[in-house]
Amino acid sequence: MRIVSANLNGIRSATTKGFFDWMAASDADFVCVQEVKAQDADLSAQQRAPDGYQGHFHFADKKGYSGVAVYTRRPPQSVVIGIGVPEFDQEGRYVELVYPGLSVISVYFPSGSSSPERQQAKFRFLAEFLPQLDRLAASGREVVLCGDWNIAHTERDLKNWKGNLKNSGFLPEERAWLDLVFGAPRAWVDVYRRLYPEQEGEAYTWWSNRGQAWARNVGWRIDYQIASAGIAATAKSGGVYKEQRFSDHAPLTVDYGFAL
Repeated sequence: MRIVSANLNGIRSATTKGFFDWMAASDADFVCVQEVKAQDADLSAQQRAPDGYQGHFHFADKKGYSGVAVYTRRPPQSVVIGIGVPEFDQEGRYVELVYPGLSVISVYFPSGSSSPERQQAKFRFLAEFLPQLDRLAASGREVVLCGDWNIAHTERDLKNWKGNLKNSGFLPEERAWLDLVFGAPRAWVDVYRRLYPEQEGEAYTWWSNRGQAWARNVGWRIDYQIASAGIAATAKSGGVYKEQRFSDHAPLTVDYGFAL
């Protein structure tokens, strides 16, 4: 089973840059996207249901903002939209496809870089999302959460870690929150890091548009596939696709030895 996660920074922009052509050739079973930045009425037939896939969306109330989706080849048993917290559900941040024995989720965490107020909103989201992770763990299903979590966990997960110790995305409180996610008793698995524990530059998934960050590979690893232990143990390989640029992020692909 192949799962892709990609922050599109605008589905319409990514379409013009060839994302759906690449997706058609990816042979993915699930494609989780974030920052759709569109409403349902804005989508073309291809964007709503690419050849062989059906899209399930959570749009933001605000036009041109946030939004997530999961594309799948297999109709789900049910679809969960949002986490039950109005402040964040109106921002279009969570869609979960439920199958017997498996949930596949696209999630987009808030960024706190634009203002202190947005950083506080990010902290509120983290506080609300931890119980959501616990509910998923108690569901009895294997779970894969894909998305832009807007947090780099360790020093190997971004190039300029010393210069970002006081910046959103690498704050001690944010990194400690990920410690709670990955540590006992929760023990969620950062699948790519499990596969490639020492990798640095090749693992980056986002580059600022400032200061030639892409050309100099001054990147961050903030896009994840985080999974329950059972399915994580079946992960065979992963990669970050950089041959084409669809947005300021790069798609993350993981192959699992798991069958629905």
